[in-house]
Amino acid sequence: MSNSSEDCIFCKIVKKEIPSKIIFENDDCIAFNDIKPASPTHILVIPKKHYKNLIEVNDKELLGNLLLTAKEVALKHGLTDGFRTVINTGDNGGQTVYHIHVHVLGGRFHKWPPG
Repeated sequence: MSNSSEDCIFCKIVKKEIPSKIIFENDDCIAFNDIKPASPTHILVIPKKHYKNLIEVNDKELLGNLLLTAKEVALKHGLTDGFRTVINTGDNGGQTVYHIHVHVLGGRFHKWPPG
């Protein structure tokens, strides 16, 4: 579990200290493939600035940029029939990396409720 930007794996990806195939990048966000995909397409969209989770973020522009980036990445990867976006927050929400991130899941049907 990473609680600070110094030991955060996603911050290290942003700083290019850990190699990752970045599939999208703008001034505020980057997107890359999840290393443990739960769907045929499983992309993570993260802000370049470190926030532990959704509870810490009060920046509406950043949150909007994350979701717009998720949409753009999904459409560029052909997910025009639909996709799921997920933001896990905290231990009970299933968060495992403590840097806010949006999962973009597609390429198969996703049942409801999730699980």
